[in-house]
Formats: sequence, structure tokens, C-alpha cells
Amino acid sequence: MKRYISFLLLFIVPFGVLAQSTLEKPWMIGPFRKQNAANPILDAQAGTTFFCPVRQDTVRWEEKDVFNPAAVVRNGNVYMLYRAEDTVGKFNGTSRLGLAVSADGIHFTRRPTPVFYPENDAMKLYEWEGGCEDPRIVESSNGVYVMTYTTYDGDKARLCVATSKDLLTWQKQGLAFGQEMYRNGWSKSGAIVCRQRGSRMVAQKINGLYWMYWGDQPDLRIATSPDLLHWTPLGGAAPGGFRAVAQSRLGKHDARLIEPGPFALLTSAGIVLIYNGMNNKQGDPSLPEHAYTGGQLLFDKHDPAKLLDRTASYFIKPDQPYETQGQVNQVVFLEGMVSFKGRWFLYYGTADSKIGVATAPQ
Repeated sequence: MKRYISFLLLFIVPFGVLAQSTLEKPWMIGPFRKQNAANPILDAQAGTTFFCPVRQDTVRWEEKDVFNPAAVVRNGNVYMLYRAEDTVGKFNGTSRLGLAVSADGIHFTRRPTPVFYPENDAMKLYEWEGGCEDPRIVESSNGVYVMTYTTYDGDKARLCVATSKDLLTWQKQGLAFGQEMYRNGWSKSGAIVCRQRGSRMVAQKINGLYWMYWGDQPDLRIATSPDLLHWTPLGGAAPGGFRAVAQSRLGKHDARLIEPGPFALLTSAGIVLIYNGMNNKQGDPSLPEHAYTGGQLLFDKHDPAKLLDRTASYFIKPDQPYETQGQVNQVVFLEGMVSFKGRWFLYYGTADSKIGVATAPQ
């Protein structure tokens, strides 16, 4: 993480560096450069099929779109779990999670069938037939992969947890917020606080608990857990409310909502959370009304609910054709990040249709 000045970056924007209009902050991760020569690095394909145990039929499981990936480094390679949609059913697409592997972080070979999907199990109630969406992954201290993901039943999104030792075989652990009072509420997008250990991102307890930023609302929310599986949201001032730890801003790129990106990283400066902001008519007039862009937040490393600083503007925005046009136009959605070969690789969904990557020095 280095201090750098945006007016200098303006001269090298054509080469893919993501410029901003304000002085960069020394605690930020970056600067990131989109890998435009390689992007999009993953897109939909109709040739792969899968026998769906719920539908009892063969589907082209990644025919419609692929987007919103998580990523980890394992055995010297980058493993990417990505959301893929078919074209079947009343929602014109059920989401499952595919797995792809890369030796360089750019060029991926994918498995022909999904590794995580709705089944005839206890989670079908929440997962069918919208599916399993938007994974985010960290490791536990003993090397187990912990994935937060979102289910959609056609009415509500719910944040859930699953675990794996090898990224291939997963155990569904149920709703992240399993308490009765939260079970039928809307929840999604869980980014767990972790510490970097080489290329591993390991969940880190603070004050005896694990912490997770979550939600896709005008305010960002936070929850704690003793075990990474069972989470409790921090309450707000109003009865039954949630504690807001950061809020959307009028006149800014995140005026409509803020939503966590990848894991939250514990650094010497504090906890850095890359997040997704959505614009609206009361937001940044230089951006399209519904554009998704990326910003960064800094929280206190001793009190993860205390916001210390944030970027004044976005550091990445949709500006390529596959980012501005797709299933949902004007979207870069940041969700996966790895430390790999001395660089950060930031993976993101483009227009809810394809996957891109941006890189930065460490």
C-alpha cells in the first residue's frame, strides 16, 4: 500500500490504471490496474452440462452468465469460485457455483460441473429455485475454507455459510443468522475480517470474536461469531434494528447503497474493506444513475464497528463495453481478491455477465 496522487495517474489512464479525482489515502490497497488485454477472463459457455438433482434434468448450468467470483490461493495456484446461471425456470436462471483454476491468476481452466448448488437437502427451502449466489471465502486457523454465500428462494435473499477442506466437497452449515428473529429477513454479502498469512487469508478474532461486514442497504452492517458458523448481528439504537457502521452518501458514487466486496483485511493501519457502491439520482452526477463502482473503508483494528476513514470517491468504475452492457448494465462488482506472486489480484463481475480482474503491487 503506497501513497500516490491521482493527477499523476490521469496521464496513464489509457494503460489501464484506475484514476480518481482525489488524493489517495496511504492505508488503501492499490493502485489497481485493470487487465484490459485479458479481460473478460471468464464468460458464459453453453457446452458444459450438469444433471440438476432438484430439477431432475440436464441443464446448461453456465449458459446465461458467469459473474461475482471468490478466490483463494491453494497449492501455488489461484482457485476461483464463480456464480453461474442457466436459462431455465421461472427466474430465467438458477445460480450455482463453478470452480476454475489458474497458474498465473489470469488464464483459468474450469471444471465441467458446478461444485456447489441447490440439492434436495435441508437448504432447498432457501436455495430453490433462485440458487446459490455470490461466494466470499476465507480460511480458518486450522485450514478449513469458510464460505459465505447468498441463497435466493424467489422472495428473499439469505446469508448462509458452508465449509470445505479442498474447495471441491462442501458442507452446508445453514443460515448465518439462524436465530428465529432473523431467519425470514433479507440478508446477504458477508465479508469476514481476516489477517494475511503469506498467500492465505485467515479469519482473525478481535476481542475474542470473529467479525463480519454484511448487507446491501444504504448502511453497512456488522455481525460477530464465536466459531465462523453462527453469527449474530450487532443491534442498532432502535429495537429490532441493526447497527450501521458506514452509510451511503448523497452526491457520491455510493448514494443508493453500499455492499461488502471481498474479505475485510486487518492491516497495521486498521481493517480495510473494499466495497461496492451503487449510484442514484442523488449521487455522483458524472456516473450513470444505477452504476456500481468500488470504494474502500478503514475501520479501527481494535473496534471493527468504528469507522476511521473512507475514500472520497470510487477507485474503479465500469468503462469497458462488457462492464457497461450486459444482464445488468454499468456494473463492476468486486468480490474476490488474492495475494499471488507479489501482487493483489482483484476479481469482479462485469455487468452481471462476465468476470474481470485488476491487479496492484503489494
